[in-house]
Amino acid sequence: MGSPGGGGASAAVLIIGDEILSGRTQDTNLRDIARFLGAHGVDLLEARTVPDVLEEIVAALNALRERYDYVITTGGIGPTHDDITADAVAAAFAVELYEHPEIIGMMEARWGPDNVTGARRRMARVPVGGELVKNPVQGPPGFTIGNVFVLAGVPQIMRGMLEDVGPRLKGGAVVVSRTVRVEGQGEGVIAEPLERIAKGHPAMSLGSYPFYGEGGFGSNLVLRGRDPDELEAAVGELIEALKGAGVTRLAEVASA
Repeated sequence: MGSPGGGGASAAVLIIGDEILSGRTQDTNLRDIARFLGAHGVDLLEARTVPDVLEEIVAALNALRERYDYVITTGGIGPTHDDITADAVAAAFAVELYEHPEIIGMMEARWGPDNVTGARRRMARVPVGGELVKNPVQGPPGFTIGNVFVLAGVPQIMRGMLEDVGPRLKGGAVVVSRTVRVEGQGEGVIAEPLERIAKGHPAMSLGSYPFYGEGGFGSNLVLRGRDPDELEAAVGELIEALKGAGVTRLAEVASA
């Protein structure tokens, strides 16, 4: 139903790597990035996963960076031949790559000048006009150019890099959420009350997330918005609307 609260900065995530698409590696970065952006008042509105194919990465990156305020990429900045994210970003921005002297200096300090191999030097390549994104965990930093942030694919390293991304974001008010749990009723019963409240609060996001298990079934109704007062009012209206529809087993629960 659109960006909760409207008017906030928008973002997309581009996940790069054959290993994700093949199922060999399970992606957790999207979840972590979504939570991080939300805490900075930035709405994550789209995510794509592309293979290690230069043309595919360039096409996706150009489409996303024109549509959203920020794009965060993960993966493909390692030392092997299939790590081509830096090449793709440079191609998308129509600039050259160069070996960043600060990254070369980090490598020489860590491994010694004689051990900075050609493969390792690949990780020092940055598009002309780019700036470094600090890596507090291990290995070389990421980089940013335009509205694009290029981060590692390894989750622990990616999360560390996000800490240097945060101060560069221009977000809005943080989105807050409330959850109403309905038990013993299917979505057919709660659909009309939920739709009615959603129409009355177009700046908010309302969603229904069914659950099933040994303890029974039902739905968690999640309301999200930037105005705490409107959110409070909408929760009260939804509870009353559900009761009016004959729903008796419901309660507000703490949101994660």
